[in-house]
Amino acid sequence: MKTSMFKNLALSTTLSIAMVGIAEATTLKLSHVRPQDTAIDQAAQAFASDIEKATNGELKIRLFPANALGDYTVVQERVGLGAVDMAVQPPASGTDKRFQLAYLPYLVQNWDDAQRVFATGAPMREEIEEIYADQNIHVLAAWPVYFGGVALNRELEKAADPMIDKGAKLRVPPMKSFQLTADNIGFIGSPLPFSEAFTAVQTGVVDGVMGSGAEGYYASFRDVTQYYLPINTHFEMWYLLINQEIYKELDSAQQVALSEAAANFETARWGSAEADQTRNEGLLKEAGATIIPVTDEQIDAHARIVREKVWPEILDDIGADWANDVLDKVLQ
Repeated sequence: MKTSMFKNLALSTTLSIAMVGIAEATTLKLSHVRPQDTAIDQAAQAFASDIEKATNGELKIRLFPANALGDYTVVQERVGLGAVDMAVQPPASGTDKRFQLAYLPYLVQNWDDAQRVFATGAPMREEIEEIYADQNIHVLAAWPVYFGGVALNRELEKAADPMIDKGAKLRVPPMKSFQLTADNIGFIGSPLPFSEAFTAVQTGVVDGVMGSGAEGYYASFRDVTQYYLPINTHFEMWYLLINQEIYKELDSAQQVALSEAAANFETARWGSAEADQTRNEGLLKEAGATIIPVTDEQIDAHARIVREKVWPEILDDIGADWANDVLDKVLQ
């Protein structure tokens, strides 16, 4: 009997200690938009591992890849409300039109300019962080993804000539900047949520997709991509986000761990992003897509048209005074 009582006491003590440990541990849900084992998934896994190590397991990150918690537009709203703890994804302009400035087509045209404009402390970065803050979201880091292009499911004559009316309908994200860009470089923009894009291409509702780059098309559209047109439509930047109240509730050591891991997350990506874009174009080619040759002169021609015809409408839509003030800082 005594032995049994001691065993029960030991078991009870062990369970109590375990329960205390579980109670003290915090697990945050992190949503992202790509399938498992893609570059962002691997980077998010490394970020989660860094956090767990730095906090001795007191803070853990649980990943939800491939829009498992909802389309990124929905997830952004849910992060602001605290229904989703964290996310790494593109900005959604549905709740604030000013996010369109981050997608301003042909704002930058090379990787050096991209880092100058979007890195920590840069004017554009500071504005984006303030817009997120208005939605009760704290920006921990950014993740440069790629320069955008167009994925097509059929061959188009003179696809790289922005002056040619191609008669092809493209799915574009539900943002005015993408639709106007498509409409002014010879395509027809058709706004659709990301969740509907694959089926739209597969069934012939649209002839292709704008709004992503080689990485995104390989990850999510390679089965319906026959041609890829790398015309650098925009520079894609994702942000590592956390609900502001949830962030404030963490203790100072956990906040420091998050900040340090987030800085590593971003720095590592700036070092690998350009090579990763080239690698993904190669993967698209291996999957059967034809990479359409595009010259620097053709990209410049697209940029001139878009800056002349698209920029004024976007800036008026989001607030010309504010937008031009930001651009004056960015482009100086």
